[in-house]
Amino acid sequence: MTTKYTYLKDHDAPIKVLFTGYLCTVGIGYLFALIQILFTHGMADGKFGLSVDDIVYSYYGNRSGTVLEQKLNGSMKDNAPEQERFKIMEWVRDGADSDEYKDDGIDKIIESRCVMCHNKEASGLPDFTKFEALKALTSEDTGATFASLTRVSHVHMFGISFIFMFVGLIFSFAETTTTQYKCIAIGMPYVFLVADILSWWLTKIHPMFAWLVILAGMGMGVSFMFMWVTSILEMWLFKPVFIDGLGSRYLQMRDSTDASIADRFWSYAQALGRQIKPAAAFAKEQWLTRGWPVVKDWLKKRS
Repeated sequence: MTTKYTYLKDHDAPIKVLFTGYLCTVGIGYLFALIQILFTHGMADGKFGLSVDDIVYSYYGNRSGTVLEQKLNGSMKDNAPEQERFKIMEWVRDGADSDEYKDDGIDKIIESRCVMCHNKEASGLPDFTKFEALKALTSEDTGATFASLTRVSHVHMFGISFIFMFVGLIFSFAETTTTQYKCIAIGMPYVFLVADILSWWLTKIHPMFAWLVILAGMGMGVSFMFMWVTSILEMWLFKPVFIDGLGSRYLQMRDSTDASIADRFWSYAQALGRQIKPAAAFAKEQWLTRGWPVVKDWLKKRS
């Protein structure tokens, strides 16, 4: 079968530079995104490093305290000394009264420690120059609001899907990966992206889905790294890696007539998929003949 595209290693130097420049830029951007997650969601429980509790506090909330207290003990912990943070939290626990706001000097602390970022010029942050905006954060911490989830979800859907579209387009010119696994690698990020954003909403409803946020994020990261590394190696290091190096063993296994573990797993998955339809038909038949009559009879007795 005649190849309908040029392999990465055979592209002209300007095209390779273009592809490499884009991959390096989005790679650095992805790294900074991970660092940003560590300093925002990763500090939700007051400890550095991303954990299940961080995800729960970020989306479901910590229902044992107020939003302001959780922030002061979490991601905002380093922005004010302990004495000032305790004074603000004490004011919150006493009812967050507007008169005590000035009498206790809380307004001075907010002005010196918080207003530099939380002002009317800051997009997406509450304006602490207005007492009402600060007062709103003294209620129970219920995590991210549905309005903020809607805003962040559509931004991530549009932005990240464009990133993976171009990374996948470059990776599609790869030579070392078979078409079967190339399709899987290109399609996986979109599946994990939808699962990731859906898991935010599910975690907002119930904290048990926090694990799904972490697993979906890991899936996107693995997909990105596989396509990124393969593309860079094929463009600039094809001979030392895939001809003279460890990659040559991979190519030998790829071209071998013996079925690999991945191929056997894929065949098992296909066989399982073929059983889904008859299994679903059997389950439907059992429900209509046995399950539904019992439920119907129980409802009739209840009424």
